[in-house]
Amino acid sequence: MMDGNRGCAMGLIEQMIRYAVWSSGQERIVIGISGGVDSAVAAAFCCRAIEGERVLGLTLPTTVTPEIDIADARLLCRQLGMDHQVISIEPVLDAYRELPGFTASSYLLGNLMARTRMAVLYYYANRDGGLVCGTSNRTEYLLGYCTKFGDNAADIQPILHLYKTEVWDYARDLGIPEAIIRKPPSAGLWTGQQDESEIGLTYPEIDAALRSLERNGWKSTSPVEEKVLSLVRASEHKRLPAPTLLGTD
Repeated sequence: MMDGNRGCAMGLIEQMIRYAVWSSGQERIVIGISGGVDSAVAAAFCCRAIEGERVLGLTLPTTVTPEIDIADARLLCRQLGMDHQVISIEPVLDAYRELPGFTASSYLLGNLMARTRMAVLYYYANRDGGLVCGTSNRTEYLLGYCTKFGDNAADIQPILHLYKTEVWDYARDLGIPEAIIRKPPSAGLWTGQQDESEIGLTYPEIDAALRSLERNGWKSTSPVEEKVLSLVRASEHKRLPAPTLLGTD
C-alpha cells in the first residue's frame, strides 16, 4: 500500500514536470534509460505527467554494458508505453580514442561515456522539440557521484530531491519491475562496477549519514558521517555555478 505522503509528493513531481514542459513551449521529453532504478523512476514520472507516447527513452550502451540492462530497459519502456531506441555510443568512443595522447583509464573513459550520452540525449531533444529529463538522486548529487555536464546535466530533475533509499520506495509504488529494483546500483562505466563497492558504503548507510549531517548543521558525529562529509565537501564544485566576474562592474 502506498504511503500517503509519497502519494501527495508524486502528484507534485508530476505537476512540476508538466509545468516545465508547458512553460518551455516544448512537446516531448527525452530521457536516458540505463536499466537501473533511477532512470526507471524518473521515466515513470514523465510518462504519468505527459503520457508515454510523448516520452522518448534512449538506451546508449557501450561494450561494457550488460545485456540484462538493455533487456530491462526494453521491458520498462514497453510497460510504460513510451518510445524506446537502443543506440550504441561505441563508435563515438572509438573516435575519441584517436585523440592525441588519449589515455584509456576507467575514470577518463567513464566521464567521456557520461558526457557523450548527454550530448546524444540533447541532440534528440533538440531534433524533436523536447526537454532532457535527468535521473540524478539526492544522495549521488550530494556525494558528487556524477559527471559534471554528463549525467548531472538536464532540463528537468524529477528525483533530485529524493535520497536513493527513497527512490527504491517510489519504484515499488510506481510498479517498476522487481528485477530493476533489486539490481545492484551501477553507473555501468566499466565491467563489474558497482556503486556501493566503489564508494565503500551502502546506500542506507550513506542516506542515514546525510540525514544526520543535515540535521546537525553538517557536523559529523561518527566515522561514517566523517567519510560522507568529506565526499560532500570534495564535490562542492559540482553543485556550484562556474566562477565568474559577471556583475562585479
